[in-house]
Amino acid sequence: MNWLTQFPDIFEISINESIDNVVSEINKNFEGFFKVIKDFVLGFLNGVGAIINIIPWWLLILLVFFLGWKTSKKIHKGLLYALSLSIIGILGLWELMNLTLAIVIVSVLISLLFGLPIGILLSSSKKAFAIVRPILDAMQTMPSFVYLIPAVMFFGLGKVPAVIATIIYAIAPVIRLTCHAINQVDKEMVEAAQSFGSTRMQLLLKVKLPQALPTIMTGVNQTMMMAVSMVVTCSMIGAAGLGQEVLIGINRLEIGRGFTAGISIVIIAILMDRLTQGCFSKKAPTLEE
Repeated sequence: MNWLTQFPDIFEISINESIDNVVSEINKNFEGFFKVIKDFVLGFLNGVGAIINIIPWWLLILLVFFLGWKTSKKIHKGLLYALSLSIIGILGLWELMNLTLAIVIVSVLISLLFGLPIGILLSSSKKAFAIVRPILDAMQTMPSFVYLIPAVMFFGLGKVPAVIATIIYAIAPVIRLTCHAINQVDKEMVEAAQSFGSTRMQLLLKVKLPQALPTIMTGVNQTMMMAVSMVVTCSMIGAAGLGQEVLIGINRLEIGRGFTAGISIVIIAILMDRLTQGCFSKKAPTLEE
């Protein structure tokens, strides 16, 4: 009578080996395709990293101060943002911060490159969004560690699989909120634009996107925050930067090392959040404007 308390063995099906075989075949047959992607991401990553490394530390701090001041209209906030960024350098983690920023920036840019057009396309078809919605739900609820598995299997270890895993993890919010924002545009405004003879492209570019921009930027902000949150997770597959310092601190029980790196990640996340919110918190233009 064990079947009353335990699931019967006769109904168990092992699919682990089948999945492994499928992945192995995909990896073998599309090796060239994955190499092209890897080379592109690596080149993009190296280019962004080179630009970040060219910027002097004092110029970056001044830039953060200026952006904080202009976006908040309060000089003390600009000073606070600049001081917060300076703390990372004081802790001796400036170079590691640059490595982390390169991974985050590339991941966010590629996520937006694909996420925004997908969200716009889905907004024009309720059936398409109904099909994609469960996928987006699964992407946002699945543990972040799971995304490391396909990234490592197809791209090996290092910065490239870290970027790929971050893109998959962070792209869902911008797709969902872009679609939602466009669909929530005032119908009367859309009908007014149509009555003036606007084409579908004009309607999208001149009415829907400007009105939906605040919500779309919320999706962009969420994508950035999710990309930063993957920093520590991606250090498990060889991504250098602040996340790797946290991981080393955990493995070696060096609390100070892990704590300072964690504080630096928090500072980066807060600065990116506040600056992007300040830049795009303006009211959307009206049809008359």
